[in-house]
Amino acid sequence: MIFCTAAIVAAQNIINPITRIEILFAGDLMQHQSQLNAAHTPEGLYSYSPCFNYIRNEVSSAHLAIANLETTIGNKRYAGYPSFCAPDSFIYAAKGAGFDVLLFANNHCLDRGGRGALHTMDMMDSLGIAHCGVYRDSADRKERYPLLIERKGVKIALLNYTYGTNGIPVPAPLIVNFIDKEQIAKDVADAKLMKPDAIIACMHWGDEYVSTPPRHIKELTDWLLEQGVDHIMGNHPHVVQPMEMRSDSLTAKRSAVTYSLGNLISGMYARGRDGGLLVRMGLVKIYDICWLGSLEYALTWVARPERDGYNNFTILPADTTLVHSATGRRKMQQFIEDTRTLFKRHNKGAVKEYKIEPACK
Repeated sequence: MIFCTAAIVAAQNIINPITRIEILFAGDLMQHQSQLNAAHTPEGLYSYSPCFNYIRNEVSSAHLAIANLETTIGNKRYAGYPSFCAPDSFIYAAKGAGFDVLLFANNHCLDRGGRGALHTMDMMDSLGIAHCGVYRDSADRKERYPLLIERKGVKIALLNYTYGTNGIPVPAPLIVNFIDKEQIAKDVADAKLMKPDAIIACMHWGDEYVSTPPRHIKELTDWLLEQGVDHIMGNHPHVVQPMEMRSDSLTAKRSAVTYSLGNLISGMYARGRDGGLLVRMGLVKIYDICWLGSLEYALTWVARPERDGYNNFTILPADTTLVHSATGRRKMQQFIEDTRTLFKRHNKGAVKEYKIEPACK
């Protein structure tokens, strides 16, 4: 993983020696009662595909797209907060949007008990969506974890952990990955044996609705990087938190740290909770040397059907003209200004903003 200038120079005379991939990370995929109401059709079905219309091209164009699934999937008794359960069509919509991996280690993964978690994993498996963080039993975890994914010859090892499950006990033989340093250290060691080009830890952590990470999260971040994790992506606070591109002065290795990606889609409407980030990580590989080439983010915001002229909750590129109500435009602009102010104060390293083309597919 050590950056080597000599390798780059030597590779210049070889045809196509450089491999580049883009990994896209999104925030929380949530399911509140207001979303259920909006998705309900006159035929008695539920439709979520329109929710992703304006970001589908961006998600599907990434070599690898990852989001946090913060709801269980069920076939009856659908509900929002506090015990989330979405119809099967919710997971179909995530697949149709282009997500390749869904993170499942979060505080709502057991909202419908072991049966709900199993059905959710069955749905992801049936659609070919890789998932991480919850397992049917120890044999399932041993076979699937760490999650190793390869794109264009670049191997990524994904880890996923949660601080808890809202006090719901984990029913045997189900396994949920909790934030436990002893276990994480073992998992990182196992990941290294896979000889990946990057180890990425996806953490469900922190304090809800707080825009900066507390000290213990920063300390855990440092510890993870010391263990050999290359990059860290965080969720749970339901608001956006700062990003860092860290550089090692001795090796020139760079690590991406995002403390919270906020909400990709939810029924939340309070200030700061109605938007999130798409984070685009560019990895560059020459032979067996892989490093972080770029770290960019785009702001997204959720339009509400009862206010903004859409038939469903709809994820929009922030700073767009597609919001049709004065109240919606004001709230979106406030989210943009708050986030940019936060990032100007707290972001570290060469982290850049980019904008999504607001094309509807």
